Amino acid sequence: MATTGDLRDDMAILRKALTLHPGLYRYSTEAEVNRRLEVLERQFVGATTNEARYLAISRFLASIRCGHTYCNFFNQRDALAAELFDRRTRLPFYFEWINRRMIVTADRTGMIAPGTEVVSINGVAATAMLRALMPYARADGHNDAKRVSLLGVNGRDRIEYFDVFQGLVFGARSDATHLLSLRLPNGDEQQRQVPTLNLADRRAQMAAGPTSKDAPRWQWQVRPDGIALLTMPSWAVYDSKWPWRQWLDDRLNTLAGAKGLIIDLRDNEGGLDCGDAILARLATAPIADDGAERRVRFERTPADLDQYLDTWDKSFRTLGVGAAPSANGFYRLHAEQSGTVIAPAEPRLQLPVAALIGPVNSSATFQFAQKAQRNKLIRLIGEMTGGNQRGINGGAFFFVRLPASGIEFDLPLIGYFPPGLPPDAGLYPDVLVPRRPADIAAGRDAQMDAAVEWIGRA
Repeated sequence: MATTGDLRDDMAILRKALTLHPGLYRYSTEAEVNRRLEVLERQFVGATTNEARYLAISRFLASIRCGHTYCNFFNQRDALAAELFDRRTRLPFYFEWINRRMIVTADRTGMIAPGTEVVSINGVAATAMLRALMPYARADGHNDAKRVSLLGVNGRDRIEYFDVFQGLVFGARSDATHLLSLRLPNGDEQQRQVPTLNLADRRAQMAAGPTSKDAPRWQWQVRPDGIALLTMPSWAVYDSKWPWRQWLDDRLNTLAGAKGLIIDLRDNEGGLDCGDAILARLATAPIADDGAERRVRFERTPADLDQYLDTWDKSFRTLGVGAAPSANGFYRLHAEQSGTVIAPAEPRLQLPVAALIGPVNSSATFQFAQKAQRNKLIRLIGEMTGGNQRGINGGAFFFVRLPASGIEFDLPLIGYFPPGLPPDAGLYPDVLVPRRPADIAAGRDAQMDAAVEWIGRA
């Protein structure tokens, strides 16, 4: 059992680790952050359960408004993860939020038709539940589209954000069911009692992932109309032995004579800069860096903090060595440490290319969409992205482990600061095509249809 003193030590470690965060004051003043830290310390030290401490830290970290700063579900120790995340509180279907309404997208039990609206859960209005969970959702700046998207359930992640925080904040009824008030696609209203799921049940619903580390992560299809479809649900191929560059080049090399190419990135938060290989094949001139400064908050990490900072690359501990001191305590990384120019590559693709984008795109895919739009290489179709035009944080990370509580949180180390004062928002597509409940009910993909129609006219 952690003592009050032990928990105060955790808070001292958290405070010191946050001095390394490049975006800590991007959206808040130092005084505002300090006030929130004081509230967090009272809540954290006074809490009697891991659940309450996890919620307190999660809410504070979300207030930094950085999409990469959070208590990572996959980095918690097994016992703590089981205690917090493996609860029989999950809804037995997939859904997304459309205009802040909970719309069912799939239900393998067949109990609830796609396009149905869940009006309330156990007497709590779905809209009120969303409002209560938004302060725990990670996103960059005031881009709430990302927060709302993150709180949908769609089988993308082995642990879903909504499942965790709905379980911790609202729980389930004692009979392991949820009582739902529904509005069907035809407008009829009804109530339905549905069983709750645990973590294993949720994972059993998911589509099978790659069977090995060298298995392909993406899908390629040539449609009967001659349009190629490249579906890329993730660029997180760090630990993959699959030769993704060669796989991609081989398929791009088959596009001579194709009518067009559609790249589906809607489920892709980011990972490596895999999209640069596509941009290189479309470019007629080098694609320059966007001019954003890459800044860090330290030269070397404090020696007394190092034992709490896990990472995969020890060079991260000296990121600022040799960097140029800058204003407000930053160190500006040199050009060779920051961005890269994308050189044109042959054979060049000479066909219309569309990318389907949306609020999930918040890291490498957000940056890809920015480069594609800025250089007018790809038609972006769909909804506003995640991420933020005002800059994001990432590039290198520490995984900070608080010893008394055992809670871990991810700490990005490089801040990207574009020139001027861009909008505090995600990136808008060239063609806005919002999802609608009627499309879900009809099994219609209006965004894909719009891309096909545009290629047909291009």
